[in-house]
Amino acid sequence: MIKKRYMHLTEEVLKENPNLCAYAAPSLDVRQDLKVSEVPKLGEKAAVKAIKEWGQPLSNITHIVFNATSGVDMPGADYHLAKSLGLKPSVRRVMLYHQGCFAGGTVLRIAKDLAENNPGARVLVVCSEITVTTFRGPAEGDNACLVGQAIFGDGAASIIIGADDSLLPSERALFRLMSSLETVLPDCEEAIQGHLREVGLTFQLIPEVPALIRDNIEKCLDDAFTPFGIDDWNSLFWVPHPGGAAILREIEGRLNLDKDRLRATWHVLKEYGNMSSATVFFILDEMRKKSIQEGKSTTGEGLKWGVLFGFGPGITVETVVLQSVPISVE
Repeated sequence: MIKKRYMHLTEEVLKENPNLCAYAAPSLDVRQDLKVSEVPKLGEKAAVKAIKEWGQPLSNITHIVFNATSGVDMPGADYHLAKSLGLKPSVRRVMLYHQGCFAGGTVLRIAKDLAENNPGARVLVVCSEITVTTFRGPAEGDNACLVGQAIFGDGAASIIIGADDSLLPSERALFRLMSSLETVLPDCEEAIQGHLREVGLTFQLIPEVPALIRDNIEKCLDDAFTPFGIDDWNSLFWVPHPGGAAILREIEGRLNLDKDRLRATWHVLKEYGNMSSATVFFILDEMRKKSIQEGKSTTGEGLKWGVLFGFGPGITVETVVLQSVPISVE
């Protein structure tokens, strides 16, 4: 599991394209050209490092699941990634665009299904997110725009998923995907919206989003963990999408979580911001590395069971049940 962060909106780019700094100036062509070029490149940087850590030949990759919030083009970023990596022409690709922040869970759900239904499959998952489509200057009365500029950032992450009982030589598991659920919260269609316009991708957020997440999170957890006989939320390691500080505080308060339960999530939000779908992978990576550094018994902070919780437009919620793996002492 590898994370990568770059900033693609430099002073040079903004000076060459002043419409990017305006609130409502037509600029979609410039934004689109940047996304189509840079999203696959950033995704490749993360994928190359993940493949190196994985330690297997490229020929063992059978599928790609690639997600990017915007930058839709044909052929897509998945095609360009497969070509730049030198993957075999028969690799089976799934490209997701315009899903939003919940897609960190979506790609895991899709990859899990692909791996379990194709014996021997190894699925390369890539989330590559660049904020050039949403960046713009402020406007009086549009607080959602200000919030977006404050918390969103660029980042990409990659991971390889398989479902065989036995690992290939040099493979080592980081986490196990036990189950996944997707649901749409009732009467929340207008709570989080994104619209592609001539000015770029515009977001609309209502102030009640943190409360909506708070009021529905226990139902999502019950649906996901009842089959496993788990109802103690402090017994889990936590990987919630950090849509913002207010949302994290609402989750902590509603579930009475211990102060350290969201430690990795708070760290990633502070250091990198909200990188849409890629963010949950940054949290998983931070968690497993910190667990090793602190001598924990498992990659999940010494705990066995965990939850990855993503949400976005809809409001759509992805709840992924995870298991950590033991950390071996060399």
